[in-house]
Amino acid sequence: MKATGFMGPCYAKAMATRYRFGLEEYERLFRGIRDVELLAGEVYRMSPIGPKHAWSVARLNRLFTEALGDRAVVWPQNPIRIPPHSEPQPDLALLRPKSYGEGLPTPEDVLLLVEVAETSLEHDQGLKLSLYAQAGIPEVWVLDLKENRLHVYRTPKAGVYTEHRILLPGEEAEPLAFPGVRIPWS
Repeated sequence: MKATGFMGPCYAKAMATRYRFGLEEYERLFRGIRDVELLAGEVYRMSPIGPKHAWSVARLNRLFTEALGDRAVVWPQNPIRIPPHSEPQPDLALLRPKSYGEGLPTPEDVLLLVEVAETSLEHDQGLKLSLYAQAGIPEVWVLDLKENRLHVYRTPKAGVYTEHRILLPGEEAEPLAFPGVRIPWS
C-alpha cells in the first residue's frame, strides 16, 4: 500500500499474522515430537514433568483403573482431538469403553479429563479449561499440587463451566459419570 506524507511517498509495512495449524497438518508436521500439544491452532511446548507430577498421574491412573475396571478406558497422557484446531494431551482421561486404535478420542468419547498442575495451573485453568468447556466435555478435574487442592469443573454451557467446586485433602472426589465411585485423590 502506498502512502504519502510530508516527506514524500512511503510504503506501509504489512502486519505479521499468526499461522493456525489444523489437526491434520499438526499431526503430519509434529508426529513423533514429544512434549508439544495443539491448542486453538497454536503449538505449545508442555511443561516438564517432575517427580510429584509423575507420581500423581501414576497414582490416579491406578485408582481409576482399579475402581472402574472395564467400565471406562483410562487414557494417561495421551492426546484427544478437538476439531478443528486442538489436540491437547491431558494428564488423564476417562473414555467411553471402545477401541481407540484407529483414531484418537474426540469430546463425545470423554467422560472426565484430569490435568495435574505443578507449574501449569494458570494455563490449565485458562486456555485448556476454556477449550474443554467449548468442546462440551462434561467434567474436568485440575489437581493443584502446590496448594494440594482438587478443582472440579462441571456443566459446560456457552463455553464455560458453570459449576466449580474445590476439594481439600481428605475429601474424596466422585466422577459425574460414575456415581458412587469415590476417588481418594490426595
